[in-house]
Amino acid sequence: MRFSAVLFLVSVSVVLAGSFPMKSLVFPLQTDTSYVEMVPQRPLNLRAFTLCMQLATELTGEREIILFAYRTGNYDELNVWRELDGRLSFYLAGDGVQFRVPELSAMRTHLCVTWDSSSGAAAIFMDGKKSLTKIYKQGHTVSPGGKVIIGQDPDSYVTDFEAKQSFVGEISDVNMWDTVLPDSTIQDMFSGKRVQKGNIFDWETTDLKTHGEVVVVNGEV
Repeated sequence: MRFSAVLFLVSVSVVLAGSFPMKSLVFPLQTDTSYVEMVPQRPLNLRAFTLCMQLATELTGEREIILFAYRTGNYDELNVWRELDGRLSFYLAGDGVQFRVPELSAMRTHLCVTWDSSSGAAAIFMDGKKSLTKIYKQGHTVSPGGKVIIGQDPDSYVTDFEAKQSFVGEISDVNMWDTVLPDSTIQDMFSGKRVQKGNIFDWETTDLKTHGEVVVVNGEV
């Protein structure tokens, strides 16, 4: 009896250790007013990064969709887009790099973007599967001092939003590191294993400032 009780307590502990609260951001409507500002844990002075998130949207290829926007006073330093033709892309202060990948849908997709300045290597991961590698912006540095916005594309510093570019759907688990994570770590993340916390954004602790008609939904995974 005592041995069974110990096994039960151990099992409960394992289950609890593997579960943690997971908030998500729901953008129910197309607007030019709804967005969320993410407050970084350290400046985005980046020579490499891994940016990951989970998202779902029912918007089809009828228009482009902003997925992540980081802007300083003068430039869109890092923007991630779903393009009009369904491709995924990201832009570092100028022309972007695009990837032809499976369409986003109402089913949640685990998406990661990786980039390394020294080699210029850029790639997309969708549900743990890696795209081909493209060479983009070799030698570039992402500059600090800006704002990170989810839900809108600021054409100037956190202003001049366009409803037709806004995100409609659900986004969660937005994490960012100042290194390129190993492929195996990104695959572990997709499969639900706990990995090292993002040192730029850690979704579990990052301060979120909501504006407009954004709904924060709390759940557990």
